[in-house]
Amino acid sequence: MSMAGNLRKVTRLSKVGGLRKVARLARRRPGVDLSHPARSPLGSSVVNCVTYRDGSRTSGGGDVVEAVERVRGSRHGFVWLGLHEPTDQEFAGIAELFDLHPLAVEDAVEAHQRPKLERYGETLFAVLKTVCYVEHEELTATSEVVDTGEIMVFVGADFVITVRHGRHGSLGPLREDLEADPEKLAKGPAAVLHAVADHVVDDYLSVTAAVHEDIDQVETDVFAENGARADPGRIYQLKRELLELKRAVVPLGRPIEDLATRPIRVVDPEIQAYFRDVLDHLIRAKEQIASFDELLNSILQAHLAQVTVAQNEDMRKITAWAAVIAVPTMVCGLYGMNFDHMPELHWRFGYPLVIAVISVACVVLYRGFRRNGWL
Repeated sequence: MSMAGNLRKVTRLSKVGGLRKVARLARRRPGVDLSHPARSPLGSSVVNCVTYRDGSRTSGGGDVVEAVERVRGSRHGFVWLGLHEPTDQEFAGIAELFDLHPLAVEDAVEAHQRPKLERYGETLFAVLKTVCYVEHEELTATSEVVDTGEIMVFVGADFVITVRHGRHGSLGPLREDLEADPEKLAKGPAAVLHAVADHVVDDYLSVTAAVHEDIDQVETDVFAENGARADPGRIYQLKRELLELKRAVVPLGRPIEDLATRPIRVVDPEIQAYFRDVLDHLIRAKEQIASFDELLNSILQAHLAQVTVAQNEDMRKITAWAAVIAVPTMVCGLYGMNFDHMPELHWRFGYPLVIAVISVACVVLYRGFRRNGWL
C-alpha cells in the first residue's frame, strides 16, 4: 500500500482504532525516497518516512505505521517523518498515532507562527522560520528580496516529525548529510532538530550576505554624481524586506538559547553543545541585520540631505537668473511709462545707450553669481 493510501486509512481509523487496527491494514512495499521534491508525487503530504537505528538507516518500506511498530517493538531507534503542508485530515491520524498535543497540531497545520519552542509532556515542539533570497536582475521599489517559509519540528523519545511550509527549504539534502554522519545521528531525534536549526540559521547568514550586496549597490547609487535622483523607493523596499528577515531571525534567539542551556529530557547533553554553536551563528545574523537597518537609515537620511541640497542649488540658480532678468525688466518697465519728459527719450543715441547699460549690468551680475557658485 502506498504512503498516501496508508495515510488516508490512518486518518479514517484514528477515531475508532488504534495502532494495531491500522497495522493490520498496512502491507509492506518497497520505499520510495521522496526527500527532495517539495510535494510527494503520490498525492500525499508525506515526503518521507524513515527509521534509524544506531545512526544508520534501516531497511523497510516507507509505511508510517509499520515504521512506528518496528521502533516501538524494538524500543530502539527512532522514526523521522517528513511532511509538506499537510491538511487537517491528513494530519489527524498522525497526531493520534504519535500522541501530539492539539495546540501544537493546530500550529503545524495552520502555519504563520512566530518562532518558538514549547514542551507538551514528553514532546518538544519547535517552530523555525526559513528564509530564501530572491534573485533579481535589478533592485526596484517593488522587488521581492526575501521569501519566508516555516518548519515545525516535533521531537519525541522515538520520533521526529518535520512539517514544512513554503516553496523552499527542502530537507532532502539535510537528511543525506545526517545519514553520512551516523555517529551524530545516533544521538537520537534531537540530532535531527539540531541539524534543522543549524540549516535554517546558516540560510540566515547566506541571505544576509546577499542583502548586504543589495545595500552596497543602493549606497553606491545614492552617493553617485546624480545620487539625488536615485529612487528612494528602493531604500524603503529594502527596509521592508529586512523587517521580514528580522521577524524570522530575532524571535528564534530565545528558543535556541533554551535548547543550548536548559536541560531538556529529549535533548542529549552532547547535542546541547552543538546548539551553542547555532546560537553563536544566530547572534551573528541578528547583529548583521541590526547593522543593516542602521545603515539603511543613514543611507536614507543621506539621500534626503542630497535632495535638500539639490533643491537649494536649484533655488539659487533660479534666484540668480531672476536677478539678472530683473535689470532689463526694470529699465524697460521704466521707459514704458509713456511720459513726455523723460531723460534721453528723444535723443538719437538713447536707445543704444539703454541697451548697452542693460547688457553691461546683466554681464556684471552673471559673472558675480558665477564666481560665487550660484550659476
